[in-house]
Amino acid sequence: MNDSQYNLAAENILLAIEEAIENCGCDIDYEGVGGMLTLTFKNASKIIINKQAPLHEIWVATKFNGHHFHFENDQWFDKRGGGELWQFMSNAVSKQAEETIVITEQ
Repeated sequence: MNDSQYNLAAENILLAIEEAIENCGCDIDYEGVGGMLTLTFKNASKIIINKQAPLHEIWVATKFNGHHFHFENDQWFDKRGGGELWQFMSNAVSKQAEETIVITEQ
């Protein structure tokens, strides 16, 4: 993947996550600025998702831990555990919102 392909894929996933949060029906605030998306929950905890352009990765920092995702076969996969980004995000958002939330790519 070259830099242009990475930037397009990374921007698309950040926008898709914003849309998924907007459409999930839960009270989660979000703000996207300069390749970083911050989700803020009612309990004041945050999830921060940001581009790591030099590494061609997306990093996700939660209240519990951090994960690095790389793009492979049209999906983002966790370098640590191999899980897929959308499943990871649903689990992380559910934990921090303290309710079951499923977010999916539209």
